[in-house]
Formats: sequence, structure tokens, C-alpha cells
Amino acid sequence: MPLLVLAVAFGVAYAVPIVAPGAAPWVHRLCTHVEWAVWAAFAVDYLVRLVLAPARWAFIRSHPLDLLAVLLPMVQPLRLLRVVSTLLLVGRRARMAPQITLTTYVAGAVVGLMMFGSLAVLHVERDAPNGNIKTLGDAVWWSFTTMTTVGYGDHAPTTGLGRVLAVGLMLSGIALLGVVTANIAAWFISRFERDDAVERRQTELLEALTREVRELRAEVARLSPTAESPAPASGPVTAPDGAPGVPAPIAPRS
Repeated sequence: MPLLVLAVAFGVAYAVPIVAPGAAPWVHRLCTHVEWAVWAAFAVDYLVRLVLAPARWAFIRSHPLDLLAVLLPMVQPLRLLRVVSTLLLVGRRARMAPQITLTTYVAGAVVGLMMFGSLAVLHVERDAPNGNIKTLGDAVWWSFTTMTTVGYGDHAPTTGLGRVLAVGLMLSGIALLGVVTANIAAWFISRFERDDAVERRQTELLEALTREVRELRAEVARLSPTAESPAPASGPVTAPDGAPGVPAPIAPRS
């Protein structure tokens, strides 16, 4: 997080001299100092992690973007590539983030790339004799159409460095927009898979409950008596010897 805050400070320091070229000289000097201070923070971060790494050569091979973020600003003719250093740092942080956070980081990187690309091409093309990118609005419009590979052609760089920036912006824009699209699609697919898993679990629970109810009914039917014992029926009076008895005569009253 501190390095990301420094990256934002770098962006402001990089943008001020381009957006306000007529600012006071001390403002330009302050912005230059801020840029180099941010680069120094990136370098210290890389060196500390390199020293703490158990296998240093393996660390260098597995973190090429971090090394580029430190080495690129040292090449004075490629001063504009300090922008790439900032974006590389953001990309390294993003790869370690979860999926939703990754999408947020990459979307922010897309916006940052478009803005930094606009500032860079404006810085290069504004004073070109045949350049047609003279304002920040023109530069932002050119960056947007270039990143999305639309390319209307109404604005285009005319200098060599401007065209190099255009190639980098096109490739980076395609890659970053592809990452955003892939992550959004992966999020929808994972959401559908979770819904399907929940539905399958509910179906399995219903089937298990149905089996238990069926077994309980069978057990109740097995334990219940099938018929009630019949009550003794009344019949004719029998004699002691087993012959049918005759009712005794009633004596007449006197």
C-alpha cells in the first residue's frame, strides 16, 4: 500500500509539468525530485526483497518485471518509460490479489495506462512540427481509441518516440482489457458453478429425506398389529354332556 500511494504521487508529479508547462521552475524541479524519490522507493523495495530472498538468482528470474521497474528509469533517453515502472509495480501487486481485487486492480491499471499514455504522447507530440495532438483532450481521445484498437485515425503520433508509445499502448491495452474480460467471465462461471453445486446439494438432501421417510413408514408398518383379536360370540346353552340344552320350564304360579 505505501508503494501504491507513492505511485499515485509519481503520477501527479509526472502530469503537472505536462499539463501546466508554464508553471514556475521550482514546480518542475519539485516534480522531478518526487519522480526520482518514488523510483528510489521502488529500488529499495526490490533490493530489500532480493537480500531477504533465500535464492537470489531464482528471485531475479521469477521477478523480471520488478527488475525492469528499477532499471528502466536509469536509461535517460527513455525517461518516459518511468510510467511503465509504475504500471509494472501495480501489475505485480495485482497478481497477488484475489479475483475480484485483481479485476479492480487491472481496471485501475487500464485507466492509469490510458491517462499516462495520454500525458506521454502529449509531451512528445505537442511541439512536433507536423503533430496533430496538441491538447490533453486530443491525447485522451487518441489513447482511448488506441487501447481499444478502434483507431479512427483523426489523431495519430508523427514522431518516432510517439509511435513507439502507440505500439506499447496498443499491446498493453489489448492485454489489460483481455484480463478484465477474462476475469469477469471467470467470475460469472464460478457463480453459476456455485449455484449448480447448491442445487445439487439440495436435491441430494431431498432424496435422502425421501428415503428416510420411506424406511420409517416400512418400520411402522412392520411393528403395527395386522388385526385385532376377535371377541367371544354368544351361542346356545349346552347340556353338561355336550348335547344341546332345552330351556327349563317355568313353573305356574299358584
